[in-house]
Amino acid sequence: MYSNDGFRELGRHECLRLLATAPIGRIVYTRQALPAVVPVSFGLDADGAVLLRISAASQLARAVDGAVVAFEADAVDVDTHSGWSVVVTGRAEIVTDPAEAARLERIGPRSWAPSPQEVFVRIEPELVTGRELVGGRTMYGLHLSA
Repeated sequence: MYSNDGFRELGRHECLRLLATAPIGRIVYTRQALPAVVPVSFGLDADGAVLLRISAASQLARAVDGAVVAFEADAVDVDTHSGWSVVVTGRAEIVTDPAEAARLERIGPRSWAPSPQEVFVRIEPELVTGRELVGGRTMYGLHLSA
């Protein structure tokens, strides 16, 4: 990202604040040695960890447990050519501690596709990056819609 390419880098605190406003994100993981992306509902823990609640029997649960993953959420305003994107990269772990699972049951995200057996997945926020585009401005001028 160039210093005047129309994007503004976001700090960690601002990234997490924006991430908390998004209803849906995407988890990026490896499936059969290839990148895979799945939309998921999520929540944030107090320390900024991304929390997912997914089917215990899902391929996603098996693939991400113990793996380094990326999680991305964004918001876009097509009319004003503006928006933001935040990426959290870190190790994903299925929550196995009963006390922690009970705490997340009270505060954690709700699945949009509930299943009989669900698990919580916690993504530790080892790297948090984000950028914002405001009003279509770039180093080449203002982009005007037709």
